[in-house]
Amino acid sequence: MNGRIHSVETCGTVDGPGLRYVLFTQGCLLRCQFCHNPDTWKIKQGNEMSVEDIVKDIKTYLPFFQSTGGGVTVSGGEPLLQVEFLIELFKELKKIGVHTTIDTSGGCFSRSPRFMEKLNELLKYTDLVLLDLKHIDAEGHKELTGMTNTHILDLANYLSEQNVRVWIRHVLVPGISDKDEYLYRLSDFIATLNNVDKIEILPYHKLGIYKWESLGLEYKLQGVEPPSEERVKNAEDILNRVKVLG
Repeated sequence: MNGRIHSVETCGTVDGPGLRYVLFTQGCLLRCQFCHNPDTWKIKQGNEMSVEDIVKDIKTYLPFFQSTGGGVTVSGGEPLLQVEFLIELFKELKKIGVHTTIDTSGGCFSRSPRFMEKLNELLKYTDLVLLDLKHIDAEGHKELTGMTNTHILDLANYLSEQNVRVWIRHVLVPGISDKDEYLYRLSDFIATLNNVDKIEILPYHKLGIYKWESLGLEYKLQGVEPPSEERVKNAEDILNRVKVLG
């Protein structure tokens, strides 16, 4: 089984617990205005890599996983576009005792029987999901990412129903997703979930603008600066109030 891979990071520290082997898959349905990897969007690009070769490389990092409580995170792009590949990869990783994590925006989630069958199989071998909730407002989400969030929130609810451990991630974009009204609404939604272990605020940054320019894409957030420490702290306080309320 082969997957289309954009790149690999061998000692990641921000995409799950411990040191992580981070596999960035190729292809995504969202078009987030702040995306720092727009070169992962096109589905049929990237390098084809086999499960066998990837696992062989991962095995060399087992001591780092064991000493830090780390493992493998599959990010993107959107990993769930290659769900069959993930199933085979995670099956092999569980055979050697590796902690498995999916970093997903949920853009391709569907309740169709075919997709649900594959997703349920994948979740058998998944220890943690990093779920990116970009914007709680449906229209705001559509403007920011090109797609509404109804099915993405449905995925959050489904993961809660299945008691799959989740870290919620929220990119804080000044003037767009950092408004208190939206943060409180997102907090209220998260409070309805029973499987959230952690809530992370990811401050907007401009490090990927050069990729947009090199690809000839219009960067619509020109002039938007990263949020201040105060706004990040404000968002953390609001979103994490669910722990206090709970």
